[in-house]
Amino acid sequence: MDDLISTVDWSRAQFALTAIVHWLFVPLSIGLSLIVGIMETMWYKTRNERWKRMAKFWMLLFGINFACGVATGLILEFEFGTNWSNYSWFVGDIFGAPLAIEGIVAFFLESTFIAVMFFGWNRVSAGFHLAATWLTALGICLSAYWILVANAWMQYPVGMEFDPAQMRNVMVSFADVALSPVAVNKFFHTVLSGWVLGAGFVIGVSCWFLLKKSNVEFAKESMKIASWVGLTGILLTMWTGDGSAVQVAQKQPMKLAAMEGLYNGTTGQSLVAFGLINPDKERTDDQPAILGEISIPYGLSILANHDPKSFVPGINDLINGISINADGDTIDTVSYAERIARGQQAQQALRNYDAAMNAGDEAAMNSAVEALKADFKYFGYGYLNSVDEAVPPVALTFYAFRVMVMGGGYLLLLFAAMLFLSYRKPRVIENKWVVFFGLITIPIVWIVSEAGWITAEMGRQPWTIEGLLPVRAAVSAIPAGSVQLTFWMFVVVFTGLLVAEVSIMIREIAKATKKDLLA
Repeated sequence: MDDLISTVDWSRAQFALTAIVHWLFVPLSIGLSLIVGIMETMWYKTRNERWKRMAKFWMLLFGINFACGVATGLILEFEFGTNWSNYSWFVGDIFGAPLAIEGIVAFFLESTFIAVMFFGWNRVSAGFHLAATWLTALGICLSAYWILVANAWMQYPVGMEFDPAQMRNVMVSFADVALSPVAVNKFFHTVLSGWVLGAGFVIGVSCWFLLKKSNVEFAKESMKIASWVGLTGILLTMWTGDGSAVQVAQKQPMKLAAMEGLYNGTTGQSLVAFGLINPDKERTDDQPAILGEISIPYGLSILANHDPKSFVPGINDLINGISINADGDTIDTVSYAERIARGQQAQQALRNYDAAMNAGDEAAMNSAVEALKADFKYFGYGYLNSVDEAVPPVALTFYAFRVMVMGGGYLLLLFAAMLFLSYRKPRVIENKWVVFFGLITIPIVWIVSEAGWITAEMGRQPWTIEGLLPVRAAVSAIPAGSVQLTFWMFVVVFTGLLVAEVSIMIREIAKATKKDLLA
């Protein structure tokens, strides 16, 4: 048992490492592809060579980043088969479909036209090259869509049925999987946040040019485009974030409770603007969960249900079987203790089915199937030993959510200020403090982006598939030492990859400071 737990922990750590590193590249590819497309469109319309040179420089940085993103993305997909084979068997018919579409359609689209982007200048017509640039950007977004469909299905499993004969889930509605409201909202939220990250990166690099007193006009023009993209992106990201909050409140209320450190909910629930998680807090004691709390009255009720007087359940409420429905009404559901019991009944029914099938007892098989269907929605809970195992890591989820929100507020102010200065006070934009805030935006925007993913993924623990399969049951039956070894191998490889990308980008930016990019 100890080796199994260790295997689970190391497999989770390896997957988290790969996902976090991969997510360093993806949003930058999304954001830079849009900015490059806008700049090349300006060149195509005006035939002003300045726009073409701007597009070429940012396209170069885009290409460096894109190559690294492909390498980490391939590793991530292989890990489903190597480290999470039980998961792959249990839901491979469903989860594999969007990933296959991503590889066959979207990845081939972007990988084909990216070659025209980089090597097609003066070899194809200006119109065809522009189309290739936008098709590359489209391909990146399509890749993101199908990957996010797979991820959203893990958070809100729909469009499938369990086939006891195969001992696995099978897809019954591709449309339900592909057009899940969670998937659609997650796609727009992710792509728009990529716009924000790309814009923050361009502003940061442009401020480096300003600091070095090099390519000042190039930097200012780039900052104008980036500020428009960033401001549009952050406003729309906040809008889709509101939609995400409603989806989480309805479909993953335990995640929302963990995000707020909320143990006992109430009507007119406030939103914690600032506070520290009490490290001594136990779920069943009377100690305050948040220390030094500063709250926004009615904030969480508004965020979750768009109703300031609505009830928002806490961790204890959900464990005891009190929740809300899609209309925001308080309802009594099944307590977690009962879910565990019924999940164990579902698992026993599956074992009974297997025994009856081996014995050729059709009547017993039908009886077992009926019992399985009655309790299958709680199947995953049968793997839990206590109700506390269903609670996500509260502190990590709570802090990650606040880093995301506070960082988003900073970015909103930054893009608005940069846009105003770019048009109204262009000389002020060279001020050392403006340049300073532009430079620190580069690490901030990545921290905000990673915090968003940590909130989404840690908030759904302990599940690989919400309510159906916890991580302990999804892992491959391999020695913990093997996973530990590959974890440290990946640490070395990913560190080298990051060092390579950063050093190449720094070298190209340094070279650019020594020449006139608009000449």
